[in-house]
Amino acid sequence: MPSVWVILMFIAQAAFVVRALLRPGLTPSARLAWVTIILALPVVGLAAYALFGEIRMARAQRERIREIRNRLNAAQIGQGGPLVQPSGPARPAFAAGHATSQFPPVGGNRLTLLPEGDAMMDDIIAAIEAAQHHVHVLYYIWLPDDTGTRMAQALCAAARRGVACRVLVDDHGARRMIRSALWRQMGAAGVALDRAAPLGNPLISLLFGRIDLRNHRKIVVVDNRLSWVGSRNCADAAFAIKRRFAPWVDILVRLEGPVVRQQQAVFVHDWMTHHAEDLSAVLTEPMPPDPSGTVTAQVISSGPDDVQTTPSDALCAMLYAATDRLVMTTPYYVPDQALHVAICSAAERGVAVDLILPARNDSAIVGAASESLLPELLHAGVRVHLFHPGLIHSKIVTVDGQFAMLGTANLDHRSFDLNYENSLLLACPDVTAELDARQQTYIDRAHPITRADVAGWPLWRRLRNNVIALASPLL
Repeated sequence: MPSVWVILMFIAQAAFVVRALLRPGLTPSARLAWVTIILALPVVGLAAYALFGEIRMARAQRERIREIRNRLNAAQIGQGGPLVQPSGPARPAFAAGHATSQFPPVGGNRLTLLPEGDAMMDDIIAAIEAAQHHVHVLYYIWLPDDTGTRMAQALCAAARRGVACRVLVDDHGARRMIRSALWRQMGAAGVALDRAAPLGNPLISLLFGRIDLRNHRKIVVVDNRLSWVGSRNCADAAFAIKRRFAPWVDILVRLEGPVVRQQQAVFVHDWMTHHAEDLSAVLTEPMPPDPSGTVTAQVISSGPDDVQTTPSDALCAMLYAATDRLVMTTPYYVPDQALHVAICSAAERGVAVDLILPARNDSAIVGAASESLLPELLHAGVRVHLFHPGLIHSKIVTVDGQFAMLGTANLDHRSFDLNYENSLLLACPDVTAELDARQQTYIDRAHPITRADVAGWPLWRRLRNNVIALASPLL
């Protein structure tokens, strides 16, 4: 006779399997992954699904986000400059971007690609030192190292001379800064500080929602006039918390023009989600477009509170529009099936596709899941380049030398479904050429991996990769 515990476990497994099969929004591959884990690892599988299987948020938090979104009316805020109706191959991508975050494409922008390395952060710090009205800062990771200290000191000085400085950081990613003396010094100087996605007591937080939903955005806005978008956290390239993978190689672009208003709207939304201060008035201030700007651009912000559309939709539209060349850089390649198929399809129809990945990933699990996809990519004709030394952390996609996307979103499920991300879609041959040139420098520091290399992997490596890949829809 089976014991009571066996019967209860069977009932629990059946209930969780039914839930995984019925849960809205899951892809078939994700459903299969969860069913496999629940049945193969009864105790661990049930606990894993209970903790991470649902995008659970506290009802009060959802209502707060919805209230703020309605108040700000992002679609109208985005119309701070000349609206553009892109034509040609880029049009579907901009339409998908609008569906994701409700920001329309706007013209009259000027973009400046900043140099690689720690020098890129000098541009932000100099702008803070010259700020006159306000500075808004949002980072996933902020370390109290040289770069983080200089940024904090610039904010303290700005606050003391009367500039309104507001800082929002992810509670997990920036925990070292939050616990440091620099955080207290900024508060004492008059900088308004808050934490995004606060963890609180994890055991209590687990009762009301997931604790792994992170704000992965990196946004700085100065005086409603300048902003920056890219992959760089507020930290040295040496990246002290993962020094053995250093240097971390990032991309950062300065923005001027109407698209700054959209960056501002993303910060204001996040600030008001966690802080009682109403900043909506800052979005109504006059902001004429830069007369020298020629770039059409659109902010694509996304998050787990609204996952009907994601950056993956805009990326797929970009890939299917490619006819000549497609270059992609990402540290984490665990895409959804639609994006992976779009990449392989591009190569199979004759598009020259280059994919730049780190030779050594800071996440062993993600690295193995990425490796499991290499045979199919190489078979399709994708040229895969493994970057070294250091960890390539830039997130860039360029199409036919005409339009591009860069920002914080990696080519993985976490960025598409779980993180709050912020990317920029742009149409401009000159800027795209600069991004292609930067990616060529990555290729020059990488080595290609071939089908023969993959065929030579030992059996244990291929087995490990494919076993881990079973859970890739959940990573």
